[in-house]
Amino acid sequence: MKLPTVLDLLKAGVHFGHQKGRWHPKAKDFIFVERGGVHIIDLEKTLERMEVAVNQLQRIVAEGGVVLFVGTKRQGQEMIKKYAIASGMPYINERWVGGFFTNFPNVSKLIKKYRSLKEQKETGALQKYTKSEQVKFAKEIEKLDKIVGGLGDLSKIPDAIFVLDAKKEKTAVAEAKKRRVPIFGFCDTNTNPDLFNYPIPANDDAINSIDLILSTISEAIKEAKAKVAA
Repeated sequence: MKLPTVLDLLKAGVHFGHQKGRWHPKAKDFIFVERGGVHIIDLEKTLERMEVAVNQLQRIVAEGGVVLFVGTKRQGQEMIKKYAIASGMPYINERWVGGFFTNFPNVSKLIKKYRSLKEQKETGALQKYTKSEQVKFAKEIEKLDKIVGGLGDLSKIPDAIFVLDAKKEKTAVAEAKKRRVPIFGFCDTNTNPDLFNYPIPANDDAINSIDLILSTISEAIKEAKAKVAA
């Protein structure tokens, strides 16, 4: 697996952290310097941590594990979806489903209901109902699509979670920790690295930075799946 170079990371703006007033003290080991009141991430550390994360993710996938991509912040929603689909993994990019890890049987019921309604809609089975009933079904499908639409036919708790913004997805992180699910993700300078099992020091706001990191993770997963299939 070929990782990005320091120059690649630099061009994508991965090194830009937050203003020094917004930093998390535990992120100090990932900070290279302060410039103009903004913390600059040490890209050598980014590469080191990325390599560790990639190796662990590939091991999980090689053993048949599932990695859930999570990112509901506006600038990353579409990329979370894009790279999860590209790697054949489930994703949540609209809003976290409370109890996803701690009460998965309920989530599983929602997934089955969503898939059943979609199938009935696609086969025309819902046309036997009145127009008002069809409207209700359409609204329910739309609602469920935002909640579990990216989960495919997920039938068990994922074996790992990759998070775009651990602060924004604090409920997801807390639930994953409770179930001892390994947590991977972006660790910007305003984020506590202790939230992760495998933090990757990186700008979690800039589109180019998000794209580069997610594409690398997606490629790593695809590579691991391809080796298993070979």
